[in-house]
Amino acid sequence: MVRMPGEPMLTQPVDTFALPAGWAAEPKWDGFRVLLGRDQERTLLRSRHGTDLTAAFPELVAAAAEQLPYDVILDGEVVV
Repeated sequence: MVRMPGEPMLTQPVDTFALPAGWAAEPKWDGFRVLLGRDQERTLLRSRHGTDLTAAFPELVAAAAEQLPYDVILDGEVVV
C-alpha cells in the first residue's frame, strides 16, 4: 500500500524575497496541489484534501510508474 503523508506543504505569503540560508523557493503557479506516491504495487495521485486524482491525470501516473524509484513521494503543483 502506498503510504502518503498527512498534509502537503502549502505556500505561504512573505514580505520579502530574501530567503534564510539553506532555504529554496519557487514561483506560485495556479494548478492542483497533489501528492504522488509510488511503491512496488501502485502509483497514486491525491489532492491536498485526499481526493484520488489518479484517473484524472493518467499521463503523470504512467510517467511516474515508469521513471520513479519505489517508495517515493512527491509533493507539488500540477499546472496545465
